[in-house]
Amino acid sequence: MTTTPLSVPPAAAPPPTSTAATPTPTPARPRPLLDVRRIYAEPEAAALPRGQEVLARWPDAERVEVASHWNIPELHGDETNVDRWVRIKTEALVLGVKKSLAARPNGRSSDFVAPSTANGCAMACAYCYVPRRKGYSNPITVFANIDRITGYLARHVTKQGTKAEPNQCDPHAWVYDIGENSDCSVDATVSDNVRDLVDLFRGLPTAKASFATKHVNRDLLDWDPQGRTRVRFSLMPERISKLVDIRTDRVADRIAAIDDFVEAGYEVHLNFSPVIVHDGWLEDWAELLDQVADGVGPRARSQLACEVIMLTHNQALHEVNLGWHPKAEEVLWRPDLQEPKRSQTGGWNVRYRTGEKGRHVRALTDLIAQRLPECRVRYAF
Repeated sequence: MTTTPLSVPPAAAPPPTSTAATPTPTPARPRPLLDVRRIYAEPEAAALPRGQEVLARWPDAERVEVASHWNIPELHGDETNVDRWVRIKTEALVLGVKKSLAARPNGRSSDFVAPSTANGCAMACAYCYVPRRKGYSNPITVFANIDRITGYLARHVTKQGTKAEPNQCDPHAWVYDIGENSDCSVDATVSDNVRDLVDLFRGLPTAKASFATKHVNRDLLDWDPQGRTRVRFSLMPERISKLVDIRTDRVADRIAAIDDFVEAGYEVHLNFSPVIVHDGWLEDWAELLDQVADGVGPRARSQLACEVIMLTHNQALHEVNLGWHPKAEEVLWRPDLQEPKRSQTGGWNVRYRTGEKGRHVRALTDLIAQRLPECRVRYAF
């Protein structure tokens, strides 16, 4: 094939000089975390006071009646939604009723996992395990029967009595994870469910609420938790967070919030999770730990503790991610470093190989002891 050479036009005369200032371009606004345009509601949930409050927050949103928050095909069909994942998370909200209430024993981060007051998330972390149960777009579902949930929790805490022996969860209090299936800091922008839980645990001297978050919601600073709620700020090195922590607050902003939350009466721990092994990963963690050491004051450091959780990834999530964020899979899906493991629900997960994983955990916990010695490691796996 013959190619025709490109002709080069003669140089244009320089434009006349102007004394007018060049306008500064307006930076593009980031897409809001929530811009609710459609609310899918179970009739029972919409009729409850909390459901009415949520509907009133977005009076212009389209309302769609659904029989079950678990079965909404246009939200939960993975293959058809991969191109609309973030849009669904931004624009859709679900109102439901929590049918079964149980506080499940845990023993790692908490003594018990409380019944959910929400599930799903407006954020889109590439490694998140929560969407596997409900379709990968998985926008926020708010449970409107909050009075029934708080009543159950109050009775459950009373039934436990006083904690007789200290454990890794807490030396004195029974710890209840209230955010296993969502991010409570984001949930608090949707309804008052989280505030109701913080108020509940403030009056329970033998128990604490606990949740991990990647969102800094400063409205929580006015809630007066009186030490009965533990906020676990999830942190990872900034370089890897920019790749996999989609739509979350910057790591630096999370660190900057720690002192303020301690001052407001929260117990603040760190959630180093998930730990992702890649070239230079320990150097990146050393930098992060130095940022924490330099960024928090003596009061926060004196009560600081952390949990360390190595990455576990899922084959089905890996395949979905290839359709919208394949770059993340370059660090999350590493057959050269990982081995398969059948999950309790029958799916295939991958985790770092036995033996190697233990060495990675020791390397990071040793680094924490060197760079942030005040921070007690509550557990690591």
